[in-house]
Amino acid sequence: MGSLWLSLSLLICLSYFSLSASDPVTCSGIVPMRYRNDKISIADFGGVGDGVTLNTKAFREAIYRIQHLKRRGGTLLYIPPGVYLTESFNLTSHMTLYLAKGAVIRATQDTRNWPLIAPLPSYGRGRELPGGRYISFIHGDGVHDVVITGENGTIDGQGDVWWNMWRQRTLQYTRPNLIEFMNSKNIIISNVIFQNSPFWNIHPVYCSNVVVRYVTILAPSDSPNTDGVDPDSSSNVCIEDSYISTGDDLVAVKSGWDEYGIAYGRPSSDITIRRITGSSPFSGIAVGSETSGGVENVLAEHINLHNMGVGIHIKTNIGRGGFIRNITVSDVYLEKARKGIKIAGDVGDHPDEKYNPNALPVVKGITFKDIWGVQVQQAGLILGVKNSPFTGICLSNINLHGVTGSRTPPWKCSDVSGAAHLVSPLQCSELSAQQTASCTNY
Repeated sequence: MGSLWLSLSLLICLSYFSLSASDPVTCSGIVPMRYRNDKISIADFGGVGDGVTLNTKAFREAIYRIQHLKRRGGTLLYIPPGVYLTESFNLTSHMTLYLAKGAVIRATQDTRNWPLIAPLPSYGRGRELPGGRYISFIHGDGVHDVVITGENGTIDGQGDVWWNMWRQRTLQYTRPNLIEFMNSKNIIISNVIFQNSPFWNIHPVYCSNVVVRYVTILAPSDSPNTDGVDPDSSSNVCIEDSYISTGDDLVAVKSGWDEYGIAYGRPSSDITIRRITGSSPFSGIAVGSETSGGVENVLAEHINLHNMGVGIHIKTNIGRGGFIRNITVSDVYLEKARKGIKIAGDVGDHPDEKYNPNALPVVKGITFKDIWGVQVQQAGLILGVKNSPFTGICLSNINLHGVTGSRTPPWKCSDVSGAAHLVSPLQCSELSAQQTASCTNY
């Protein structure tokens, strides 16, 4: 066992050194990677990686030991190669969940005893159904200094049983996320493969200082609502250097739902999304549609998308209230998409009939620049809200080409103002052409 820990320690040290020595521009420094001197293995608690044995007791006992037998600097829980079947479990502060190469933590498909938790206060109910919701497969509430990492081991939600219940309309409550952190801070998720989530994959909600980097997120293109990463009413979030291919938005920034999100009033802010590659029948980079607490200061750059529904999608609705402002998306390559860019005020449903139709969103200061697309069926759609037009919508150096041999349909716009420069096909008349000035005025 001693040689194993020595090898593991050297691997972690070398990987941390190599990342820090050669990285391009990154936001990941908002949460320093922690090295843990104290290390335990799931095998020490009876964990068996045969894909059949249920390891719930082993995971819960190991994490109980970390929580109650506190070690200076925290503890690393090592998952050796093998397939570890388990029910849901909760993480604790000052821990690293480390998946070795070939390690798989797999969710049981027995949903009968899956725990229920209260709905998020900013949603007022489960996202899919009234009432509570199923707890995420791996969950953390009120924790800090937590790392999920390794040698590209896999966390597998085995979500098809949940997808089928959704399709057959036999769900009793909202499906579980794969990973959710609530009311937490200083979180790192890196070098892990996430696959087949029952619902959203990675959901930090009411969190601050979160890094998601070097992850792979996979789900079939027809899997319902399997968003990749959804920062929700969270601040200082860094999402970088990852591949995401799922059945819904790759990254979607949210902040609560209609009157519940307005009352809770916690925005999402200071979010960086960089060097993401992926595909989806829905959106690549999205804001919304649940934005009632407000979304501001989002930067998405160096994004490579293919086989998409919509490349970049800003979405809200009447009843949402809140604001979407200071959003910048740049350096995007898009290949094969139904729509290149969509900014719309008529997207998304409501939690109940209590929403206020006079709670109109404020959308302003949206900049899209340096975007190149090929085989894009429609370049863009910008539809503001009648009594709350979208302002400061700025497009610069955008080329969205149609399918070979056919002309890309023109932009469609309403209730919007702003500026455009070097946009092909030509933007709508509502965005004044700027020959020399840039969008910095907005």
